[in-house]
Amino acid sequence: MAQDLFLGIDLGTGGVRACAIDANARIVGIATTTLPAPRQDGDAIDQAPELWFRAMVETVRKLTVDRAAIRRISVDGTSGTLLLTDGDGKPLTPGLMYNDARAGAEAAQIAGIAPAESGAHGRSSALAKLLHLLARGDDKAAHALHQADWIAGCLTGRFDGSDENNALKLGYDPVTRCWPDWLEKLNVPRALLPEVRVPGTEIGTIDPTLAELLGLSPTTRIHAGTTDGVAAFIATRASIPGDAVTSLGTTLVVKLLAERPVFAADQGIYSHRLGDRWLAGGASNTGGAALLAHFSADQLEAMTPQLKPGQPTRLDYYPLPKPGERFPIADPGLQPRVTPRPADDVTFFQGLLEGVAAIEAHAYRRLGELGAPALRRVISIGGGAKNAAWTEIRQRLLGVPVTVAEQTEASYGAALLALHGGPP
Repeated sequence: MAQDLFLGIDLGTGGVRACAIDANARIVGIATTTLPAPRQDGDAIDQAPELWFRAMVETVRKLTVDRAAIRRISVDGTSGTLLLTDGDGKPLTPGLMYNDARAGAEAAQIAGIAPAESGAHGRSSALAKLLHLLARGDDKAAHALHQADWIAGCLTGRFDGSDENNALKLGYDPVTRCWPDWLEKLNVPRALLPEVRVPGTEIGTIDPTLAELLGLSPTTRIHAGTTDGVAAFIATRASIPGDAVTSLGTTLVVKLLAERPVFAADQGIYSHRLGDRWLAGGASNTGGAALLAHFSADQLEAMTPQLKPGQPTRLDYYPLPKPGERFPIADPGLQPRVTPRPADDVTFFQGLLEGVAAIEAHAYRRLGELGAPALRRVISIGGGAKNAAWTEIRQRLLGVPVTVAEQTEASYGAALLALHGGPP
C-alpha cells in the first residue's frame, strides 16, 4: 500500500516550488518551475494570475512521486499580492505584486483611519491595493483574493476564503479574529472580503477535473495556506515560545515565537498569528547590503577563512548600506557608524560582522522589552547563515545556541501545514 504524502506549494517571486513529504515529515520529492518577471512600470508591479496557475500545474506534474498518494495540499504565496475576481474566480485584474507601490493616495487614506498596530499600513499593503482597484469601478468584482487564496480556489472551486496570515495586510484583526469596523469608513464592501481561516484548516476536496489534470486522487483535500515568510518560518521547525529565526540576507529580519502579540507600528514590528501563538518580528536595514557597501561578494568569501571570532575587534560599528534605520532603532536619519576603519581589511570585515550581530542582539532585546518571551535559541536562514565564524560571533553576543536551519524552503513549511492540519 502506498504511503500517504502531503504537498506544499510555494508561489514565490521567481517561480513556483512544490515539496512532497511523507507522514514523518521527510521530503520525498521537490519540483520547480520558473515564472517570468512581473511587469513593472514605475511603482506598478503586476503579473497575470494565469501564469501562476500554469506554473502550479507544471510544477505538480513534474513531481516524481506517486501523486495519487497525496492526501492533503496547502499553498503559500507572496504577502500582500492581491487581485479581484468575479463570482466564479475568473481574474478581473492582474495580480498586484507584494512590492507594488502604486497605491500611495490610498495608503494615505488608510493612515488616517486604521489603528497604528494594523498590518494594513503602507503603499504596498493589500488594503491599499484593494482601494486602488475598487476606484476603477469594476461592478463584476465578487472576491478580493491574495495569491495563495486564488490558487487554493482554483484547486477547490471555492474562491471565498483566505488565511489569518495573508489577510493581515488586508486589514484583518488577528487579535479579535475578525474584519474590523473601521474598514467601513474606507467604503470597503464586506462582501468582497474573504472568510478567514486558521492556516492549515481544511477548505474542501480538490476539483475533480483538476485532480485528473494533476494526476491526484479525487479525494485529495485542500487546506488553508499562509504567506511565504511564515511558511519559511514553519519550515525551520521552530516550535516553542522563545524560538527565533534570523534571516541573514540583504537585510536582517528577526522573528520570535511568542505566546502573545507584539506591536510597535512606528518600528515596523507586527505579529502574525500562528494558531494560538504569535510570530513577532521586525526588520533592520543592516545585513548583506551593508557588507557589500564596502567589499565585493568575492572579497567577503576570500576573507572569511581569516576571521578570528574568538578575538573580538571591539570596533562598535552600526553598519547600514545608507542612512536610515527601521528597527531596533526607528530613525530615518540614522547614519551608518563604520569608523574608525583599521588598515587591515579582515579586521574591518570582522568588525562589520560584529556590528550586524550586535544589532541582531539589540533587536531581540527590543522585542523582549515589548513583551516577547526571553530568547531561547536562534535558527539562522539566508546566505549569511553559512558563515560559521559569523555564527560563532552571533552566538557570543546573543547568549543562546545559534544553529543553521536544515530546511528553509517555504514549500516545505506549507507541506508541514498540510501534514499537521494547522501550525505545527
